[in-house]
Amino acid sequence: MTSTRTDGFVETIPRQPLSMMWYGRLVRGIVVGDIAAITASVLLASTLSFGPAGQWWSVMEASTLATTALLCAAWLVALSATKSRAQRILGQGSTEYQRVLAATFVTFGSVAIAYYLLDIGAVRRYVAVALPTGLVLLVVNRLLWRRALTELRRRNRALTGALVVGRARDVDRAVAELRRHVHAGYTAVGISLTDDLDTADDDVARRLESLPTVPYSQLVDAARTARMRAIVIAGELPGGRAAIRELGWAMERSSAELILLSRLTDVAGPRIHLRPIEGLPMVHVQLPRFTGTAYALKRALDVVLSALALVVLSPLLAVIALLVRRDGGPALFRQERVGMDGTSFTMLKFRSMVVDAEQRLTAIADADEGNGILFKIREDPRVTRVGRVLRRFSLDELPQLWNVFRGDMSLVGPRPPLPTEVRRYRGHETRRLLTKPGITGLWQVSGRSDLSWEDSIRLDLYYVENWSVTGDIVLLGRTVVQMFKPEGAY
Repeated sequence: MTSTRTDGFVETIPRQPLSMMWYGRLVRGIVVGDIAAITASVLLASTLSFGPAGQWWSVMEASTLATTALLCAAWLVALSATKSRAQRILGQGSTEYQRVLAATFVTFGSVAIAYYLLDIGAVRRYVAVALPTGLVLLVVNRLLWRRALTELRRRNRALTGALVVGRARDVDRAVAELRRHVHAGYTAVGISLTDDLDTADDDVARRLESLPTVPYSQLVDAARTARMRAIVIAGELPGGRAAIRELGWAMERSSAELILLSRLTDVAGPRIHLRPIEGLPMVHVQLPRFTGTAYALKRALDVVLSALALVVLSPLLAVIALLVRRDGGPALFRQERVGMDGTSFTMLKFRSMVVDAEQRLTAIADADEGNGILFKIREDPRVTRVGRVLRRFSLDELPQLWNVFRGDMSLVGPRPPLPTEVRRYRGHETRRLLTKPGITGLWQVSGRSDLSWEDSIRLDLYYVENWSVTGDIVLLGRTVVQMFKPEGAY
């Protein structure tokens, strides 16, 4: 589709439907799942407190039945009150899960106070069973719907059409990012440039020529007539803040939302805080911290979860060790890696290759399919039959739980680099070493060996700049899912 400049809006821009049918259907599905999750958790709590359904229905007092119904209703109301189904948070980030968590604790805090005042003794049993069960089921429900929404967006559905406005260079960057992050839910269906495309770089001009173009003076008319759902301002507009304010006024009666793209790249939302001062809105950016209470909590979770995992998984670890040793070699593979602040440590893995793998490397060097820095081959002949299974499900990395318990690594963090890799760092890559490397991380759930060197660095730096305990928990959950859908695991 080519762009054609006219005196009015451009007819080639696809007309976006005013209705958001996909969003309504998604919300209805989430609500049904929420009701099922809450009902299941309350029924389980009732059964454990009063016996099988046939018994507790007759045993429970009327007041207990009433408060049980109140609990379900209050829980659903809290999920709505915290806007846990808002369009802008569905499909990405941890805000949705944080609101589900907040709604759950507010509900049980309120109900617990009511139970205490009414002197109903079942409160402790309900809190002990219904709260964790319901929270897990609610999160699973949201996770399943999120995956369905992401899949739709990958097929170019359930997207909001956006008109991107700004200088050619800024618009090109914004369009590229919207295409890269399709899970954000926006797709560029047109552009409006505040400078001349003929003066832009050849590569920028070539990429933007494929998009319908609206003259800047016809921007508002295009938004109304083409039924655009979003106007995205990339960079600055002629006239500065006054122009943005006037554009907002002009769009008041249109169906489109106005979005300002921040120049704060690779900064996660929770780190950005707006402080509204009359005439001077100030954006505060919280700097990344690698000390303090949150970091201490991260280390505590590492110790507790790694110790628990080592105990629970010890039978599996023993079986894997025996299978690996069947060819006469050691069960563990030890390799020097670089950790926090550039310190070296010995990383443990289950051996997945033949014993003389290093000696065979020269013979297959020409078959390298890696990212130019790390050597990778999809069908590496040095990998054993057991090793292929271990790699496919990331089981070869389980011994790193000991590295986590010792403090060399964290459960979640940047990928642990090799010394040869670190020696090639020349600038911002060294920021990967500000925190402990992790068994899993953004790189693990985003393609692993399929990633380019630049993408691997970008994901690691994004984690370093924006890490949080809540984000770590979300990544651990995504890692479990990824183990059963291995991408880039070879």
